[in-house]
Amino acid sequence: MEPARSIIKRLGGEAAVAAVTGTAYTAPYRWQYAKAKGGTGGVIPQRHHRRLLSFAAKVGVALQPEDFLPPAEVAASGAILQPQPEAL
Repeated sequence: MEPARSIIKRLGGEAAVAAVTGTAYTAPYRWQYAKAKGGTGGVIPQRHHRRLLSFAAKVGVALQPEDFLPPAEVAASGAILQPQPEAL
């Protein structure tokens, strides 16, 4: 599932991403699974974004913070929780 699949591929695969993020070897695979199958629905947890961005810059891969956002149709469907405005 996107965007995890594309990011992981661009950064050298699951093993490379697991090493960079310090996660179990299986974590990058789970990020690519649907939520119904125990995954994250294509979302890479935010706590790993900074490390992945730094690694991408180091190895010359073009990666931007907005690349971590889910495709517009997924976000619009409500499949991913949207931030709610704070009550005044």
